[in-house]
Amino acid sequence: MLAGHYTTALIAYQKFPKGTLLYFIIASQLQDLLWFAFHYLGLEETGPSDVFNTTLSNMTVDMLYSHDLIPQIFWLLIIFLIGKLIFKSTPIGLAGAALVLGHFVLDFFSGHPHHLFGAGTQDVALGLYATNVYLAIGIEAFFIIIALGYFFLQDTKNSIQRTSKNKAAIIGLFAFGVSFMLMIATTSFREWFGIPEIDFGFNSNVPTLVMTYIGMILYLNYFVPQYTVNKK
Repeated sequence: MLAGHYTTALIAYQKFPKGTLLYFIIASQLQDLLWFAFHYLGLEETGPSDVFNTTLSNMTVDMLYSHDLIPQIFWLLIIFLIGKLIFKSTPIGLAGAALVLGHFVLDFFSGHPHHLFGAGTQDVALGLYATNVYLAIGIEAFFIIIALGYFFLQDTKNSIQRTSKNKAAIIGLFAFGVSFMLMIATTSFREWFGIPEIDFGFNSNVPTLVMTYIGMILYLNYFVPQYTVNKK
């Protein structure tokens, strides 16, 4: 799952506003952020190397340290301790840990293959990106609709008012994310647009993913806190 994880961060921030949205977003996407770091360390090399050749169904990576089951114990503990120490709040630390666990659970249904610890061990995810990518995207889209619906409903119950423009900005990011995934599910940009086999200097896969994630984090960190509270 890619875009769907961000919705869990919005809900956690709604429940625990004393924590920062940035902390919850990082917690919700921790495994993917670690994946990028481990790629550059040569531990989880990702293919294809050219983003113009990449589709969800042909992307290859053994997410041994970032996504496999056993390392999750360590990442849960790290995020819990960071939340507890920074915000001096055990509930916020537990919420952060729950987001890390939620990432793993959501990836079980919609994501790349994950294992107990290594490709030769027991599968612990359906790996639908490789076997049924459109079902994976459908599951993610359904989850996003439910999660955002809950988020906006709770806003109303908490007397939080958002402008129509703000709601559209938040919803639009996720609509774009799902649409983009559908576009590259099985057909690459090179196939869509007939892009020649040239190194443009910016078409590496993981750097493009990193810039996309950073853009989404900054986008949500800007738009989500823009609301007013109706005083009764």
